[in-house]
Amino acid sequence: MQANAQLSPGSTRPRRLLLCLDGVPHELIEAARARGLFDTFGVPTRLLSPFPTMTNVALSAMFSASPPAGYESLYFDRSARELRGGIRKYLGRRTPDKMPSSYMDELDYQEPLAFEFLVYVAPEKVWRADMQRFHERFRAAPQTRDYFAFLKGTDGLLHSRGPTRLSIALESLDRILREIQDSCGKETEIVLFSDHGMNLEENTRADVATHLRRKGFDLQSQLKLANARALSLPAFGLCSYAAIYCGDEALIPEAADVLAEIPGIDFSVYRDGAAVLVKSSRGAARIECRTTSEGSSYRYLNTIGDPLDLGPIVTALREKEALDEDGFAADAAWFDQTNSHHYPDALANIYNSMHTHRVKHTADILLSLCDGYYYGWSPFGRVVHLAATHGNALRSSSNAFLMSTHRQLPDCVRADDAGILLRG
Repeated sequence: MQANAQLSPGSTRPRRLLLCLDGVPHELIEAARARGLFDTFGVPTRLLSPFPTMTNVALSAMFSASPPAGYESLYFDRSARELRGGIRKYLGRRTPDKMPSSYMDELDYQEPLAFEFLVYVAPEKVWRADMQRFHERFRAAPQTRDYFAFLKGTDGLLHSRGPTRLSIALESLDRILREIQDSCGKETEIVLFSDHGMNLEENTRADVATHLRRKGFDLQSQLKLANARALSLPAFGLCSYAAIYCGDEALIPEAADVLAEIPGIDFSVYRDGAAVLVKSSRGAARIECRTTSEGSSYRYLNTIGDPLDLGPIVTALREKEALDEDGFAADAAWFDQTNSHHYPDALANIYNSMHTHRVKHTADILLSLCDGYYYGWSPFGRVVHLAATHGNALRSSSNAFLMSTHRQLPDCVRADDAGILLRG
């Protein structure tokens, strides 16, 4: 990882080891610290992962890197109007076309390409090998520059084994980091963080594709031919979100209504001009954003029910006189009121999932599934026993963590604002 030109390691600040643990939620790091692990670190910050709470989406935001093509390795290419990527990404060696985002150019260590898939099949072996290889590579690295490592084994352990096995792995990691601190001393700051959280419960598959077909939609891998009912629904990892692409934009509202009927779907979200519409079995709402020289402000209009459970917060903002005459409140006011909500940072996070380039090929509709439900590739589901997953906009998946051996960091920070804490 290249040093910041103004704050160079070893001269104006300590050398920095950035170590990302894939998929470790804030609550499990707090539990580990309660057991005496990582006691040389400051209190862990809640690092809010963007929706969908997926690795490449989160890390590209944290490092202001190029957006990945899609939310996962199998994605829908809007220009070619077809599905691309998938299992072929994991075959052979890691070539430029298999590097989803420019943040990967900064990595000093990541697992061999094949491990990205094997971590879900043999997570214990992969974790042990990965940790040993990381430790050896770090010890051999130059002492005059920062070092950035990404460990995927933690994600595999949680997905297929659950939090008990991860706890054992964290004990091993704690020993390794103590060895690093003993050898490097205060000359090296260790910044430990994760990309997203995880819901820690057994998961049931949501029948998204089956229900859409039952309602007359035609699911296709390509949307090149005239087909008024055609949708494309990439299915790969076993995650608590889904992305839908429509052959005809006129289908979007109807599809969103149909999706709200499916057990396990928390809500769907799609663009409506400059706004975003949220639909669920609990109702519908509209999120609007207004940007001025003073920054962004948001308005939440719940047209039917209250799908994001923000009614009490709107009332609180009104009582604080934080809402203007049009019902907009500053982004900072919403963040202060909602960063610990069960939909953390709900308005900015959900709005930006549709109106920023979190991926190159933004979906027409994004689904956030309830905790306890997943969608993904059926053959993968038969191989992996899913003990936990991530992807949705709920607290469990959104709350990643960030902590340092040298600095006390803010209580809560968005992924989009984490770059200065990681690199600065």
